[in-house]
Amino acid sequence: MSTQIAKSEALLSSEELKESPSSTLASRRGRRTAIQELSLQYGLVTVFVILVAVFWATAPAFGTLSNLWVILESMSIVAVAALGVAFSLAVGGWDLSIGSNIGFVVMVSAIVLIEFNWGGLLGILAGLLAGLFIGAVNALLIVKGRVPDMIATLGTMFAFEGLALVIAGGNNVAPGMTLSNGKTAPGKMGHLFNWIGNGKVAHIPGLVIILVVVSVAIFVVLERSRLGRALYAIGLNSEAARLAGIPVGRYRAIAYLFSGFLGGVAGIMLLGLLGNGQVNAGQPYLLECVAAALIAYAFFGMKRPSAHGTVFGALFVAVVVNGLTMFNVPYYVEDTTYGLLLIFALILTFTVGGGTTATNRKSILKQLRKLHRSV
Repeated sequence: MSTQIAKSEALLSSEELKESPSSTLASRRGRRTAIQELSLQYGLVTVFVILVAVFWATAPAFGTLSNLWVILESMSIVAVAALGVAFSLAVGGWDLSIGSNIGFVVMVSAIVLIEFNWGGLLGILAGLLAGLFIGAVNALLIVKGRVPDMIATLGTMFAFEGLALVIAGGNNVAPGMTLSNGKTAPGKMGHLFNWIGNGKVAHIPGLVIILVVVSVAIFVVLERSRLGRALYAIGLNSEAARLAGIPVGRYRAIAYLFSGFLGGVAGIMLLGLLGNGQVNAGQPYLLECVAAALIAYAFFGMKRPSAHGTVFGALFVAVVVNGLTMFNVPYYVEDTTYGLLLIFALILTFTVGGGTTATNRKSILKQLRKLHRSV
């Protein structure tokens, strides 16, 4: 394994030297000004700080502790689901099924809780298994079926969105509802799901606690583990990763399983917040999750998905939407807001930041050397 990694490093290093002679490198560095570097590193964070300052100065209620909890709660579900999208981005793919994943999990868990009355623990287990099932279907299509990521997840997005409607009969699933046999649904949300959506520990909302736990765990997996290094190496250059002895197909499948699982966690959080299984509950989350995951690319100029960057992206989106809401901006402007945020983040990453080829090679070598040391 270590010999394969060394060969891959040598190959990438020789290509970099061949395609980027010293004169070319010098001219490229000369064209990149100090302002561009600062914009790339700190532009997004600077804009965020300015937005917070403007919102706080013009609407003092924005800076209150109660509004801070509102912002953190509103970003929690988006951040957890976006961390799943980050796994697919890490291996150079996409998971467009994340919104349908959330909606499907909401309906499955709601049916287990309310129609079957099987209790909170089984409701959580059913939701997590439903999310993993979607991740497994995506992995099977992409790895074994060799279907391009975007096409595969677009297909599962529509399939599971429709399936959620089918299993619920096209209706919301709520406590006290009348079942098809004319009887009243015997179950209820229960204390566990009520705590997830509305509970607190030392004034900290349950949703925020779940977000912190999940974020720390995913940060360790992506940034501090051998698995995370392998995923990044695959996303940067799958062929170099393969030459280094990394089982690319297996790790891509793992990435989509993580994405499905985190979609399941987000769906359980959403069900606790809503208090019932609403039809198409997950639809609004696709754009928000994609926005948060892509904004991570511009977080301190990282140019790659990351756990901390994704959480920051969700916070950025939540702050903007919360601030606009305080100014009574219509809710239907939110989609435009997400689009503009995405465009801004991508300009910082790919336009101001310049080309990515040399950066990618350096990142690949960095990940491979870390893998080499961990073997």
